[in-house]
Amino acid sequence: MSGHSHAKTVKATKDANAAVKGKIFSKMARLISLAAKEGGNPEFNAKLKGAIETAKKFNMPKDNIERAVKKGTGELEGEALETISVEILGPGGINVIVEGITDNKNRSFGEIKQIAQKRGCKLANEGSLKWQFEQSGIINTAVVAENRKEELEIMAIEAGATDLIWQTDEGQIYLEIITKPEELNIVKKSLEEKGIEIESANLGWIAKEEIEVSESDRKIAENLFNDLDESDSVQNIYSNLKN
Repeated sequence: MSGHSHAKTVKATKDANAAVKGKIFSKMARLISLAAKEGGNPEFNAKLKGAIETAKKFNMPKDNIERAVKKGTGELEGEALETISVEILGPGGINVIVEGITDNKNRSFGEIKQIAQKRGCKLANEGSLKWQFEQSGIINTAVVAENRKEELEIMAIEAGATDLIWQTDEGQIYLEIITKPEELNIVKKSLEEKGIEIESANLGWIAKEEIEVSESDRKIAENLFNDLDESDSVQNIYSNLKN
């Protein structure tokens, strides 16, 4: 998976139990609050607009969204949130980038380090792996019918996509559309005007080259991703593991 993002990881858990939904809402609230620091009006803050749209996809209550925005703008007391980025040397030589939001960097770094060590992996020095990735816009569509694949590919290319990656999640397919970072919102708007339902849209990291690993290392990687995703601090996970 070139861009294993939290939004995709939780795609299949929209109807999950209350505990899982609570964790998703907590992550969404942090994302909204951090984005709202740059302005509380989503019409003039693309990051906030995207965060709110993603939260709504997971049926996050309106009151929760409004409270998260007010915490970000300072209208309500909230956590002192900041972003973190951690690079991990994964199984089979794969490289992993973990991005998150936290109110305590030291605690979150320690937790991520412990998760990596549990799976026989270790943290890398900052910047030592990231050069192998390229920051891009990443747009995930809703589930796509098999007979619409070619049509959707053409519309995505016409909208300005630089790459297209088909993903499978529990037998359902959807399209991951890659864009230039500065054209993310332009491409997203164009796709929506064409009637394409967007599941998520954000900036992320795409591997310049993907690598194959053994089945045993792939299993370790999947367990690593799942463990990381359980962390309240972790928002997105990217790797150069070949899908």
